[in-house]
Amino acid sequence: MMFNFQIEKPKTALIDYQTTYDFIALGLGPAGMNGALYAKRKGLKTLLVGYDLGGQLNNTSDVDNYLGLGNVDASVMIQKFKEHITALEVPMLTEVKVTSIQKNDVFEISLDNGEILKTKTLLYAFGGNPRKLGIPGEQAYASKGVSYCVTCDAPFFKKKHVIVAGGGNSALDAVIDLSRIASKVTIVHRSQFKGDQTTVDQIKALPNVDIHLETQILEVQGDITMTGVRVLDKKTQTESFIEADGIFIEIGHIPNSSLLEGLVDLNDAKEIKVDRFQQTSVPGLYAAGDVTDNPNKQIIIATSEGAVAALSATSFINQKGDK
Repeated sequence: MMFNFQIEKPKTALIDYQTTYDFIALGLGPAGMNGALYAKRKGLKTLLVGYDLGGQLNNTSDVDNYLGLGNVDASVMIQKFKEHITALEVPMLTEVKVTSIQKNDVFEISLDNGEILKTKTLLYAFGGNPRKLGIPGEQAYASKGVSYCVTCDAPFFKKKHVIVAGGGNSALDAVIDLSRIASKVTIVHRSQFKGDQTTVDQIKALPNVDIHLETQILEVQGDITMTGVRVLDKKTQTESFIEADGIFIEIGHIPNSSLLEGLVDLNDAKEIKVDRFQQTSVPGLYAAGDVTDNPNKQIIIATSEGAVAALSATSFINQKGDK
């Protein structure tokens, strides 16, 4: 269900560019917001910085797996988060973009408004974006059958026919998860499987899974919601239509980590490596949410990681004896 819910713009805080903050959270999604909230509650001089309030929540419609909220419109969730932040008077600097981050005696964050922020500790929570097919109909039917998150949206397709696009381990895992919920799962991949052979063997044994390899998805089609996809069999060069209620696109994730390249350790996927304290390879610099190497990209996990980062930053400052 969708609501015509207008999110009031947060009031931008009066920013003191001459001061050195204790904790700055970069990113206005769940990880950044909760990190700033926890840091403020711990008494740190805190600032929350980003462009659009809500982060990737703005790219979804309904959320059905956040404890205590049930099925909630994403815009309502953003509003609830915003009200909590506002009630605790967490300062926010919005509608700015970070252009560079440097570490000297403290962290220096350059903004596109020409100003520089300084902070003793930093939370980087700029998230990431699912890799897309880039085909006609994909954007038009986003949240109307097109999904990029099985954990988030699989329950909406109970006893329905769904397609999984992709052939790596994440796609294969998605097929297994969906096979327990959907009446039928069709996996479509433009080449051969790239996942583990044991997992491939497992999905081949599932009775409600259909496999189309060497098959390219050309277009998502539908009416009010998605009704299926047009595909090309690359071996025969023939086109056909696969009728389905939804499609899960599992072809990778693009983390927004470019600002930290050369500063912190990244993995091969350009995700930021963190430990159990959300600490990066640079002391005092933390990361949380979809930009990290945590494989589970979920709202509630990002929110929790933001809290862990803020608590870790507090301990870091206390141990240094900073006032």
